[in-house]
Amino acid sequence: MSGITRAAPADAGALSQLIAAAFFDLPPSRWLIGDPAARRQILPGYFVLLVEHALTAGIVSTTADRAAVALWIPVGDQPPGPPVGYDARLRAATGHWASRFLAFDAALEKSHPSGVAHHHLAILAVRPGRQGQGTGTALLRHHHQALDRAGAPAYLEAADERSRRLYARHGYADHGLPIQLGADGPAMLPMWREPQRMPDAP
Repeated sequence: MSGITRAAPADAGALSQLIAAAFFDLPPSRWLIGDPAARRQILPGYFVLLVEHALTAGIVSTTADRAAVALWIPVGDQPPGPPVGYDARLRAATGHWASRFLAFDAALEKSHPSGVAHHHLAILAVRPGRQGQGTGTALLRHHHQALDRAGAPAYLEAADERSRRLYARHGYADHGLPIQLGADGPAMLPMWREPQRMPDAP
């Protein structure tokens, strides 16, 4: 697919709304905010924190029509720390749901691989009306080509079994135990992709 581009800071609001819509009914989102009305109100403000961080510290790829987005964070030997002021901004954005978001962050951080540099696919989201049309696949392939040229692996946390199957088709394999969200919550599925050998030039 043509038209994949790097997002700019001016895109942060629209891309955050896109992610909130795409992730609204995923099990982790329902666990984070059980009330649908509150979830609809809060998620865009939460995701803007992640988009802004990725714009500063990573790579945000999107389509020309801003129908899909991928947030990639290059990680060194150790998992990265949160952005400056993150806890305060998170609490301001999520209100009395903040404890769930902090628990979510802690669970993911605890399982994040260390000791090897990689790219973390923090978010891949496609606008609900555009899902199932290959848009997310195009974003994955676009960045995977760069990773394969660099010989760099990738890591992600799949939100459910459906997304796990999607990522498996793109070279990801299960990596460690599922990440349990609280005593009563869903599990996220960590996955790892080794770089693929690039075809020899003719």
